[in-house]
Amino acid sequence: MHDGLRFGERFRQRLEHRGYPCRSYPRERSGRLSPGSHARRFQDDGFGAGRTPDNGDSERFHRKHDSVMTALPLIVKADGSKEIFDPQRLIVSLERSGARPFTAQRIARVITGSVVPDTSSREVYTRAFALLRREARPVAARYALRRALLELGPSGHPFEDFVSHLYRAEGWQVETRKVIRGKCVPHEVDFYASHPEKNEFLAAELKYHNDPGYKTDLKVALYVKSRFDDIFNCDPKVRACSIDRGILITNTKFTSEAIAYAQCSGVELLGWGHPADDNLFVRMSRARIYPITTLTGLSRAEKRILIEGGTIAVDEIVQDRRTLNPLHLSSTRVGELLAEAEGLLELPAAPVHVMPGAPLQRQMI
Repeated sequence: MHDGLRFGERFRQRLEHRGYPCRSYPRERSGRLSPGSHARRFQDDGFGAGRTPDNGDSERFHRKHDSVMTALPLIVKADGSKEIFDPQRLIVSLERSGARPFTAQRIARVITGSVVPDTSSREVYTRAFALLRREARPVAARYALRRALLELGPSGHPFEDFVSHLYRAEGWQVETRKVIRGKCVPHEVDFYASHPEKNEFLAAELKYHNDPGYKTDLKVALYVKSRFDDIFNCDPKVRACSIDRGILITNTKFTSEAIAYAQCSGVELLGWGHPADDNLFVRMSRARIYPITTLTGLSRAEKRILIEGGTIAVDEIVQDRRTLNPLHLSSTRVGELLAEAEGLLELPAAPVHVMPGAPLQRQMI
């Protein structure tokens, strides 16, 4: 698995191969933390720079983790609720993003030493992202994927276009914002997809949220179910197209009531952490399709220019670098962006992790 300095070396090799001016990768600009720099502690926290921990290190970490769980502080989640900070959940999240186990453990140990009561989950994420970005920018980019989806807004159309791009990469033929006749009234679905090999047809309703703490609730699931029922019950003699499946897709999470209702009524759900074994994160990493907002080398304004110009995914700039022309970047920056993009696309598919005691139908962290 790629990580650390190996990525920096690969980036410089790519730049030199393309003939771009090559300079040391800008580690000094990547992810500085607040005063009392955790970055220095990360380098000197006991493992030492570049040292790979042996089994004893790993065992000591987990013994320490088990012994201090009851003493760890409460942190504030995005939805305002509180939970005990669990370093193991952080490690799982980092490893799913592509970090090596010893890197994930080092970062978790530094973060654990800095968390105080009522620290927000966003602060934990920001600190972990800064440390990971110093090690491997493409891995940090995938770690920030949930935030990258939030940057597609404020409207939901870019998210609809991105999900359509993902489904096309999975072999589906997709039409966006299609009107389908139901039994009672016509319905505009966010996208309609068909898969020739599977002989399947599906319609999807997408709910995009700019707030990471907002969850798609039971009311939305009920509304979507009623629309799909009207489409399913349409007279076959006048039906414009066949629909086998109906899916509700969101970039955030679902409430427990929405999940229970969907499982009972037959509505499929796809969200950030649901289902645990085939959620949005897992599918993006498996198809190697990521929103353009994932790239850490782009400013917010530059991301907006690309989105408004129709460039929605990272693989698009790798396939055709001319998609970056509207940004009027120097050859050095173009090379750095392409290096980060290629490194991101080379990451292996994320492993499916289920926390102990968590059934597969539950949402992941």
